[in-house]
Amino acid sequence: MKPTRGKTPKKTPRRPQQTNKAKDPVEVYCRLRPPSDDQTDLCAEVLSDGVLLLRPSEAARVNRIGELKETQHTFRFVFPPETSQKTLFDMVALPLVQDVIQGKNGLLFTYGVTGSGKTHTVQGTPADHGLLPRCLDVIFNSIGELQAKRYVFKPDKVNGMDLQTEADAMLERQRKLQQDLLVPPKTPTTPRRNAGDDWQNFPYVADPTKVEAVDEDNAYAVFVSFIEIYNNYIYDLLEEAPTSAPSTPRAPFKFQSDDGNGIAPQSKILREDLNHNMYVYGATEVEVKNPEEACEQLIKGQKRRRVAHTQLNMASSRSHSVFLIRVAQAPLDPEGEEVLQDKAQVCVSQLALVDLAGSERTNRTKNTGDRLREASNINASLMVLRTCIEVLRENQTTNSNRIVPYRDSKVTHLFKNYFEGEGKVRMVICVNPSASDYEETIHVMRFAELTQEVEITRQKEVRFDTGLAAGRRRANQMYKEALEKFERGEQDVHFALPGRPGYTLGPPWPCLELTAASDDMTLQNLIQFLVDREACRRTLCEDLSRKHEVMRTQLLDLEKNNIVLRQEMESLQEQLSGKGKDLERAKKKIENLEYKNEVLRRTAQLYDEEKKEMESELKSKDHQITSRTAESRRLRQTMKAIEQTKDAKWEKECERRMKQQRLELQNKMWVKEEKLRQLKEIVSKDGKRRAKSPPPKPTAPPVRLNHRRSRSASGDRWLDHKPVCNLETETVLQPQLKKKMTVSVPDVKNIKKTDKYLLTHQEEDSQGEIETKLIKGDVFKSRAGGHSVQFTDIEVLKQQAPPESRKRSASEDIAEEHSGDWTDVETRCAIAVEGHDRRASAKRHKV
Repeated sequence: MKPTRGKTPKKTPRRPQQTNKAKDPVEVYCRLRPPSDDQTDLCAEVLSDGVLLLRPSEAARVNRIGELKETQHTFRFVFPPETSQKTLFDMVALPLVQDVIQGKNGLLFTYGVTGSGKTHTVQGTPADHGLLPRCLDVIFNSIGELQAKRYVFKPDKVNGMDLQTEADAMLERQRKLQQDLLVPPKTPTTPRRNAGDDWQNFPYVADPTKVEAVDEDNAYAVFVSFIEIYNNYIYDLLEEAPTSAPSTPRAPFKFQSDDGNGIAPQSKILREDLNHNMYVYGATEVEVKNPEEACEQLIKGQKRRRVAHTQLNMASSRSHSVFLIRVAQAPLDPEGEEVLQDKAQVCVSQLALVDLAGSERTNRTKNTGDRLREASNINASLMVLRTCIEVLRENQTTNSNRIVPYRDSKVTHLFKNYFEGEGKVRMVICVNPSASDYEETIHVMRFAELTQEVEITRQKEVRFDTGLAAGRRRANQMYKEALEKFERGEQDVHFALPGRPGYTLGPPWPCLELTAASDDMTLQNLIQFLVDREACRRTLCEDLSRKHEVMRTQLLDLEKNNIVLRQEMESLQEQLSGKGKDLERAKKKIENLEYKNEVLRRTAQLYDEEKKEMESELKSKDHQITSRTAESRRLRQTMKAIEQTKDAKWEKECERRMKQQRLELQNKMWVKEEKLRQLKEIVSKDGKRRAKSPPPKPTAPPVRLNHRRSRSASGDRWLDHKPVCNLETETVLQPQLKKKMTVSVPDVKNIKKTDKYLLTHQEEDSQGEIETKLIKGDVFKSRAGGHSVQFTDIEVLKQQAPPESRKRSASEDIAEEHSGDWTDVETRCAIAVEGHDRRASAKRHKV
């Protein structure tokens, strides 16, 4: 018989929801994590079996506006911190295991903030298993003897199951064994420390619980798959290393190839099968026959799962992990020997255990880079889950028809069938009673209360309508046991074998006692009994000859197959001998290549040494160039500063000379104007020169309008700032300060104690003389509480040599007056004015 391909049984196309169908609410449980020794401030307390009390912490009262009150939250059951994994499993997960064995689907996921014990609840420890290992233990305890042989059930890669006969399954097992033997052993690498190492080094202790309601007339097979949803991408944690490295967006782990190089896996996509159920296309499904094999796959996936260290958790899950347990079952044939080859009778149930990553706040975890990106994707997916729950609740309470946004996240899109009535949904809320997690725990409690109000349509019971009699497996076992006893001689030949027709010559011999010579009835009964017995014997002989023919035909077929196999074996031996020669040539070639590789390695080593020397020389040259560049830049800055200083000095000198020339020109103009005025008076009063008249008042020379009397003599407190480089001058004019504090370098304290500020600054002028400037200023108190100085005036003290001149006598003046002709009117006027002034002064002296 060949395997048949049909549709997955007992699943009808999706129909619109009907209001008359029975519904069950989502069952939500709460589990408190045991507090650590250093945690004294707790915010959670168990009031009863179904009520949890939350009290706000002091930090929450300070940070939040308004008064925070204690709140009580109701659950299906609240597990205190001392609850064991066994108690939690019996109440939460065991009913789901019973349903999956009976052909129903189940979804169990843990929810909570980071560090609340979700992964511990799902997986547990090697000494105390969590929900996931216990589910596997109970499943295999219940169907251990009822499992079909490996490869009888085979996934069809579109979320269904194919069936194979026992012979085909045996051939596939042999092919798999040959492939495993031909695969060369992998190069041993240094093992990396992982959480799965503890499970491998610890003896496996199974849970003895067993489900009683199991159909013994069915054959079962268990398949497991392990995926994770990282940054909203799905990755297969059980996938074998691909032959090439496909492009994938930020893969969370890398395969280890034979040469040690990591190969990034390819992300998976979601698809919908013929029954509108979502599944991960291309995910690896491994058939397991005992809990140990399933635990090996769990450890294999755990080593590849993304876990990182954060401020709140030493081993924080950075992705949502999903462990799928699929139980395939199909009825046995009428003889109870093999699986009935009808795919329409195959039922596939699924139990999904989801470990959701914890929600995080950036201000607490201080995440950056990849950790921040992971946290944002985790929070976004959890927010989509909450939005879907809210829309489902709104549709059920208000009879609305809003579209549930399952596709916004891979988590909700993968399990949307469960919320639409394809299985039972249960949730375990994990709570950390620490007061620091109060604000995040409040949001988790609100989501839990909202989830409990959602109702899921109850799944239909699965029944196998084959029309076959019950107890086929048991009857076949009894038949085999009786046949074994018969072959060992322990069973009577007249005993009819149970379950199948007995091979006997008829009923036992009747009573043949002759009571009289005329007893013909007894003789007739004996004759009839012998005739029936002979007919039965003839029938048995015919059946035996027929079976002999069948057996002879089978032996001939086996002989033919044996001949074919012998020929194939001879051809394989020839091929192996040819392969041996090829292997010898390959070994020689490998030796030559190894020699060339050694030569190339040494050459490369020489090149590397030369490269290092050249790199060191290049670094030294770069260092010299850098130092020279820095030195030239420093010299350039120094020369620029000197040039700026000289430019400033020349600008000041030019300005001083321009001021001096301007003053000289103003004095000359004043003299000329005065002479012209006196000339006008002389011309107008030429006839009255000898008359007595008061001499004209001399006009005062121009002075600076902004000149004012020095305030050095005031009664204020002065801060006399004299730098150390100043020289003592011998000028007569010196500042006289009554209250002063002389310092070389002032500080803030000195400025606070004074009212006035005086800076003595000395510099050399163009003629080589020392010019002393007294820069004065007022000390004010600034708005910021400090003090500031506002410069108000500058006094200049300067020494210079007088111009060379000699005194002239009066006779020389008169002789000069009367000698020669006057050259011009201006000179005449000037001499006249001087003579007039001298006469007037002489008269005043006489008087």
